[in-house]
Amino acid sequence: MSVTFSNPEGVHAPGARYAHAALVEGPGRRLVISGQIGVAPDGTVVAAGADQIAQAFRNLRAVLAAHGMAPEHIVKLGVFLTDRALIPAFRAQRDAVLGPICPCSTLLIVAGLADPRFVFEVEAEAFLASGAGAASGG
Repeated sequence: MSVTFSNPEGVHAPGARYAHAALVEGPGRRLVISGQIGVAPDGTVVAAGADQIAQAFRNLRAVLAAHGMAPEHIVKLGVFLTDRALIPAFRAQRDAVLGPICPCSTLLIVAGLADPRFVFEVEAEAFLASGAGAASGG
């Protein structure tokens, strides 16, 4: 079994000491994805909560794609919101990205995230069975 850490193109460079993803390869491929936030690849932080949620999910999809995976491969989501009023925006974006896929999920309302501008963060784990190809889009 091997573990490879990565910071794929198409996602902002981490500002702290962490990797966006950890790929565990052996019998199948398990991808552990760090919390994705509303930061565009150029480093700008979008202001509106719904826009941060959409950008975070774009980042999540970029990390998946960089490892030959798609939203269909997500088996676990961890979601952090600083404002309960953003739950409908989160659910709409989640449903648009995942469609009928219903992975395990945890949603927490938190007092704050690493930067006070951030209102949303999503982390994920994905799995691709040995010999399976990447699913299309999602």
